[in-house]
Amino acid sequence: MDARITLHVDGVARSLTVDTRTSLLDALRDHLGAMSPKKGCDHGQCGACTVLLDGRRATTCLAFAVAHDGATIITAQGLANGDGLHEMQRAFLDHDGFQCGYCTPGQICSAVGMLEEAEAGHPSHVTQDLTGPVVLTDDEIRERMSGNLCRCGAYVNIVAAIREVARKEGSA
Repeated sequence: MDARITLHVDGVARSLTVDTRTSLLDALRDHLGAMSPKKGCDHGQCGACTVLLDGRRATTCLAFAVAHDGATIITAQGLANGDGLHEMQRAFLDHDGFQCGYCTPGQICSAVGMLEEAEAGHPSHVTQDLTGPVVLTDDEIRERMSGNLCRCGAYVNIVAAIREVARKEGSA
């Protein structure tokens, strides 16, 4: 069975017809040509397909496209401001937060979403003080990014990039 949906991807409303079993990841990549979310494990375990879905980070391989009709989706590509990079993209470049680069778009989207969650005061498993503001220590960053895997092992540089942006935003 097919359904007509509209997705607002990187600031552009895009209408498409999809089989009701189509994942959001497949709708983005195969139907709309948004190539920054990657198909890694296709089981929600690696985070390569992470985007910001209505302002929250989400693994698109586990979501049905029809369940998100009308949603606003920001991919790593959509984070950039015209020709200028988003500060998280710039930090990943400055700190060599990638090697092969396959996981990088998902890592960057997850990092942006994670900083917003921390700013809103959402605790993680390792948050020490549940009554005060979240302090983004390296352990806190690693815990919050644990759903995004890097097969190359660039974790030290990824944490450094996120730490830099968090400090600029006053979260660390």
